[in-house]
Amino acid sequence: MSQPHHHAPDHEDHSQQAGSLADASVRVARLSDAPAVGFVQAVVFREAYAAVLAPEVTEQFQPQPFASAWRATLQGAASGDGVLLVACAGEQVVGFAAVGASSDPDAGDETAELLVLGVHPDARRQGHGSRLLHAVVDTARARGRSVLTAWPLASAEEVRAFLAAAGLAPDGAHRDRVVGPEGETVTEVRLTASVQDPADDRAVEESQ
Repeated sequence: MSQPHHHAPDHEDHSQQAGSLADASVRVARLSDAPAVGFVQAVVFREAYAAVLAPEVTEQFQPQPFASAWRATLQGAASGDGVLLVACAGEQVVGFAAVGASSDPDAGDETAELLVLGVHPDARRQGHGSRLLHAVVDTARARGRSVLTAWPLASAEEVRAFLAAAGLAPDGAHRDRVVGPEGETVTEVRLTASVQDPADDRAVEESQ
């Protein structure tokens, strides 16, 4: 599963209101969630890249192309061992996260990557991001991964602080990723954390 990139502009009306905290939950995404995830991702990406890309570039982050990419992923066309998770307020999707095997050349089989995580601005500071990250860690562990990496924007101080508070720390790696039609790039830094289940550590100790 890879993080969808932006495509051509889409002018459909995908307006919706972010839900309340009532019945907050995280679950594995269903095919029918693709439009809602696409909407949230477009809003999150426009906001996240506003400080580093020109407005005419961020305007191209539209819901429908994101939704189409997630629909293809959820149908199995590009999933690999990846999992898309959604945060819900009641029945409404207000956030999402994707986790899969790391594609970094220096990553081993034990490494999972947080491919993307976002919460609608109207639903933030209600615990959705933390619940998504906990679910990502649980998913990585269930697939036998003991290390989790993420590549946030170097300029996204709030996101980096959130991930740092959860235990992910810079490991010195960085990259420039092309995100615009004219070759526009953004700088990302890699954060890494051990996510091995403490129970596994105890089992190893007891066997020695």
